Order: sequence, then structure tokens, then C-alpha cells
Amino acid sequence: MTETELDAPRIWVEFVDPDEPAQRFRVDLTWLTSTHRCVFGAGCLGIYRDRPDDGCCTLGAEFTGPEDLARVSAAVQRLDERTWQLRETGHRLGWHERIDAPDDAEAAPPAGRRTRADTGVCVFFNEPGFAGGTGCALHHLAVAEDVPTMSYKPDVCWQLPIRRTYRDVTLPDDTSYLEVSIGEYDRRGWGPGGHDLNWYCTGSPIAHGHDEPVFRTYEDELRELMGPGAYQVAVEHCEGLLAAAAALAGRPGSPEALTRLVHPATLAAEGLA
Repeated sequence: MTETELDAPRIWVEFVDPDEPAQRFRVDLTWLTSTHRCVFGAGCLGIYRDRPDDGCCTLGAEFTGPEDLARVSAAVQRLDERTWQLRETGHRLGWHERIDAPDDAEAAPPAGRRTRADTGVCVFFNEPGFAGGTGCALHHLAVAEDVPTMSYKPDVCWQLPIRRTYRDVTLPDDTSYLEVSIGEYDRRGWGPGGHDLNWYCTGSPIAHGHDEPVFRTYEDELRELMGPGAYQVAVEHCEGLLAAAAALAGRPGSPEALTRLVHPATLAAEGLA
């Protein structure tokens, strides 16, 4: 099935953070009410054609900062050879590596770190058939210990497919606030190389059409990214949009109207596009 266009119409809502009045949330309701769900191992085609079983684990995960790295480091100590296929390689060569800034950058950011991926895939990836389970060793560890996956996985991994960005906004009266956007981590979130991925899930009907919308299936992640108060406000707006879409369904002219209310990949998955 063909991926939907990146710039299809969206419905966004803005509101003041009830827990922090100095900032406002800008939330993509079209995305949060979509029926996307991760289909790793259940239809995922992988971001690279020659590594279809990897999902989006082919590339190493970039750490957001020292705290992210320290949290994952603690989790790594809990992995053994039964749960982590490349454990020996990870400890021998190092499971994370430096990301060097471009030589020609005039104001290059500080060099960060990412999980090692020179093995052809992220060092924490267990190949199909491994007794400890296919996919991310850190993810499997979290599931086995009955803790949220965000407790052990790098930030960029547990946050996908949600994308949080920040922007300082100055109003005409010279007052300002911090804008926090919550939306879809589409191809553009990967940088220029995202357009070269052979397949990507958020815009593909293959990964849509599930029973529950994103704002419910990713509740833990959204609460962590937004805070409980802002998450609850977002839920109320999402439920309002779902009610509006349900009221339109079946009415004359509803297909055209639904394209302005429902994520295009969700419409395609449900045969309404």
C-alpha cells in the first residue's frame, strides 16, 4: 500500500499547559486520533529493503544527553548473554560511539553519542531466531521485568512515533512563551535522509487500522512527554475530534469532510480514502 502524502491537511490545537502557565502545547490531533500502531514483526517492512526484519533499528540511536546515556548504561548492566545477542561485541568494542560534528561546520554542536551500529544494525538488536527474542534487547528486558520500556530504552526509541519539539514564541505585545509541539515523527523527523528510507510506518496504511487511537495506545509515552495535566487536556480535544468524525460518517459529502478530520493513512486502512 502506498504511503500517504506528508502535507495532507491537519488539525492542531493550542492550549496553555495547566501545570506550567509559562508554556503552551501545540498538539496534532490528526495524528493522536489516528489508528497507527507499531507493527514490528507483524507487517513492518523495515526502513531499508535489505534489512526488512530490523524495523527502524538499523540505525544507531542518538542519545539526547548525559541523562539518557546514563539511564541506558544502567539497563545494559542488567543484560546477559541470554537476553542480548551481541553482548560480547558490545562490551568488547563498546556499545556506544561518538558522533563527530562535520568538519566544515562553523558552529558545530557538541559531539554526541549513539548506540553502536557498525555491525550493520543497532548493537542491541537481536536477530530473528535468537532465543532471547527478536528485536531490541532493552525492550525485551523491560517487558520481562514488567516496567515501562522508557525505563531502559534510549529516548529517541521509546518516543517514536511521537515527536516533541520546542520553539520560543514572542507575541506582538512583547510577551513570550515556550511552545511545545507534539506530533507525528514522520520521514522528515529523520533529517534529509528520511526521504531515502525504503519504507516508513507513520504514513503507511499497513500500520494503521487498529482498534485504539494513538492517544490511548501511547498514553504512557504521552504522559511522560507532556505531563499529566496537559495529557488530559489533549485527551479531551482528541475525544471531541473523534466524536465529530463519527457524527459525519455516513452523511452526504462525508468522505470529503473526513479527509479534513482523519489521518489519511487511517482512512486508507479503513478503505475510506
